[in-house]
Amino acid sequence: MRRLLLSGSIYVALTVLSFPAHSESGDIYMGTTPDGVLTFTDTPPSGDDSFSVYLRVLDGRPAEWAQVDPSLLKKNIDRWDDIIIRAARTYEVSPELVKAIVLVESGMNPKATSPAGAQGLMQLMPATARGLGVKQPYDPNENIFGGTRYIRKMLDRFSDRRLALAAYNAGPGNVRKYGGIPPFRETQFYVEKVLKYYALFLSQRPLSR
Repeated sequence: MRRLLLSGSIYVALTVLSFPAHSESGDIYMGTTPDGVLTFTDTPPSGDDSFSVYLRVLDGRPAEWAQVDPSLLKKNIDRWDDIIIRAARTYEVSPELVKAIVLVESGMNPKATSPAGAQGLMQLMPATARGLGVKQPYDPNENIFGGTRYIRKMLDRFSDRRLALAAYNAGPGNVRKYGGIPPFRETQFYVEKVLKYYALFLSQRPLSR
């Protein structure tokens, strides 16, 4: 097990897992051990109901956005906080929510590119980036300001935070089409994952100043 010191007494403990293109591993679980270590594992402790599904393996492999480089995460976990706080203030969004989105979307990697073409820290699709006035999507400042502006639009469009996150992930058209969170397993787990990190940041690593 690899343990990463993040800040103070807060840790992320990552079981060393490999994610090949067609992994045969089961679901990935997230929970907190009795000594306060936030842990990700494919084998939750027997009888410990504090562990819940963090990522359900879809079609034999985890979603692309779940593949996080632990060493990069350790290096960048707080690196973008100043930009996040400024963008959050500009668009009146909780900075903890923005940081949770960045973490889930890109694992804090400003060079992240999804197979579908989403780019940068907040994984903006090229057309979305252009519509938001983002000219350099791999630039952390532009990307975070653009992504924060976009989640603000989704929060204004949908009164429920869960629906806004679903719209960020799957598009507002799909949220309207299905009258709620779309029945896409990746989107459903995306929403839950962002909200878990949001709650963690609010309670243990607040950015609000």
